[in-house]
Amino acid sequence: MRKHFGWWVRIPVALLVVAVGLTIVATGFGKTNTKHAVAAAALTCGLGTGQKATGTPITLGAIVTKQPGTDFTDITKMAQAYFNCVNDNGGIHGHTIAYTVLTEQTDPATVAADAKQLIQTDHVLGIVGNTSIIDCAVNMPYYKQQGFFLIDSGIAQQCYASSNSATVNMGPRYSSDGAAQALIGMHVKKLVFDQSNVPGTGYNVGGVALIAKQAHVPLIELTENVPIANGASVATKEVQDAGSGGGVELNFTPPEALVILQAAQTLGLENKVKWACTTPCNTDFLASALGSAWNGKLFVNAELNLPAENGPDAVLYRKVLSLYGSSVTGGLGSFSQMGFTEAQIAVKALLGIKGAYTVKSVNAAFEAVKNFKTDILCKPWYYGKAVVHLPNNTDRTVTPQNGHMVQSQGCFAISPVDPEVAQVRKIEKAQGL
Repeated sequence: MRKHFGWWVRIPVALLVVAVGLTIVATGFGKTNTKHAVAAAALTCGLGTGQKATGTPITLGAIVTKQPGTDFTDITKMAQAYFNCVNDNGGIHGHTIAYTVLTEQTDPATVAADAKQLIQTDHVLGIVGNTSIIDCAVNMPYYKQQGFFLIDSGIAQQCYASSNSATVNMGPRYSSDGAAQALIGMHVKKLVFDQSNVPGTGYNVGGVALIAKQAHVPLIELTENVPIANGASVATKEVQDAGSGGGVELNFTPPEALVILQAAQTLGLENKVKWACTTPCNTDFLASALGSAWNGKLFVNAELNLPAENGPDAVLYRKVLSLYGSSVTGGLGSFSQMGFTEAQIAVKALLGIKGAYTVKSVNAAFEAVKNFKTDILCKPWYYGKAVVHLPNNTDRTVTPQNGHMVQSQGCFAISPVDPEVAQVRKIEKAQGL
């Protein structure tokens, strides 16, 4: 246990509260029992042999934010769950995967030390599942210097504007773009965008401002101190500012969004405007908590498919979660889907390596991933050589229906009026991605 004092920082996919304490969690690769090993024979994790791997471990690592109001550890817990399933199914040609996860509380010095610990002390060969508020901003130059190509969940701008990071998600800016597109597609007369009152918010609303301007829809930007103490006052102001025929877009983690939406329902405001939310709200936790009163009244940008879909990867995701994911507190939802998909991508890359597993060979394999097909994403995922990475730039809209999220809009492209989206599309075309 190492303790430190955090600093105020936030980007709107996560609502941050200054907290004390850094906990380092090393999750072992050997934590599977006979029951799991037997049941794993029916799963197609990795090689899918049903035989427990016993060879020398291939070490992977991650840094993830965990603090009051912001907990992304379901992503790394689900990655660990998939790695455990792989280890029960022959591993990586007999080698186990050892996965070390360090949790952090947005202290730059500590996050920098975490990256050095993973690479210099723990000697990880690859970094998979990183989901930290500030890791990309603090450590990307170091990762590049060390030759690491991250398969991660992006939050900060530097996770996308980098040659050494490729994410399975779109992050708060581009998910906000998608949610804004959904509302504008419903012909709202005015758009209110609400997020927390901390540094970094300007970048994340930037794409929404461009999309609203193109559609000639007035935009009002609001910010909230978090955690939200009075959801009723927040919801009332949002609806008043949106006005008749307007739309309100929320960019918060599910618990904070729920505070606002439940207060809106208590006040009878759920029908006064169109409501939207970014990807973190794509979870049955939120749909169940809201109940049937919100059926078809909240439109959530979904960077990944519905967890209940029946494609082969979605089915495997649910089975792995059920068998290995007891520590995943949020259950079915976008965060655990991200961890599962990141781990799948990494395993496919590892299985393709010929020869020794080294930092060089592992990261070359990560960077070389192309045309990774999964029913969890709208289109194939890739890494590619580029200074900007946004492989997930096409997604869905979902809405609550009797306690579950259901699809209301199929896969659509995030608007290229956002400059980095346009830049990525040119790269995709040029590289045949």
